[in-house]
Amino acid sequence: MNGDRFRTISALALVLIVGAGPACRRPSAVAPRSITVKGSDTMVILGQTWAEAYMKKHPDVSISVQGGGSGTGIAAFITRRCDICQSSRKMSGKEVQQCKDRNIVSRATVLAMDGISIAVHRSNPVDSLTLNQLQDVYTGKLRNWKRLGGKDAQIVILSRESTSGTYLYLQELVLKKERYAATALLLPSTKAIQQEISSNPNAVGYGGVAYFKGKKNVKIIPISKGKGSPAVEPTDGNVISGRYPIARPLFLYTAGKPKGVIGDYIRFCLSPEGQKIVSQVGYVPIGKLR
Repeated sequence: MNGDRFRTISALALVLIVGAGPACRRPSAVAPRSITVKGSDTMVILGQTWAEAYMKKHPDVSISVQGGGSGTGIAAFITRRCDICQSSRKMSGKEVQQCKDRNIVSRATVLAMDGISIAVHRSNPVDSLTLNQLQDVYTGKLRNWKRLGGKDAQIVILSRESTSGTYLYLQELVLKKERYAATALLLPSTKAIQQEISSNPNAVGYGGVAYFKGKKNVKIIPISKGKGSPAVEPTDGNVISGRYPIARPLFLYTAGKPKGVIGDYIRFCLSPEGQKIVSQVGYVPIGKLR
């Protein structure tokens, strides 16, 4: 106990010697170094798993990982409320300019690849969709599963909210910038979409493949580029080859070239150990692209 008291007094003495003000910081051996990560809901499980593995190797580092959507993370990054933004889409030109206006040089690092999965209840007899059919479903032009080879039942459309990078990516690539159907149910997370699909035989939803693989009562629908093209699943091979038509990179954004503990953390994510975690969570390691 006397030893603990001596260490406390010594630490206080060090503060007094260094002096007050912005330069007064406790040594890293006393206070944990911290990283705040915000953004993509698609990447939140991946980010949390990376963080846990890194903190296990570096117990003096504290990493907080929060989801909420790529848009939410980018907004936090622009206003300096996080150190790293996880994003499932590229920053827009407007967002890049907002960074410049605040003297932030946004730097994107690709950490993994993802095949956006289209999922339905396991009892749904529909076994594939074309990109055009998917567009018609999500814009509300197709409203009954019977027209797609399913049961005579109204299609329940599940979508992420507009702050989601996946929401915007699907709107850009599949909906061809058309609006989502007014009947679409906007859910706060991909996990919420997965849970709704597992209990609703008429639902269809989308999200990162890791959220749907092996989940009870959930079936991933193979997608084809059009009539006459084979319908393919979002496997690693199909994502890497480009055969799967709804694939995208996953990014980490930092202010300039990452340095210090942030740089070390990103190097860990890119390392063989970090990329093994990518595969374990369910996404495609970037090493397979080389």
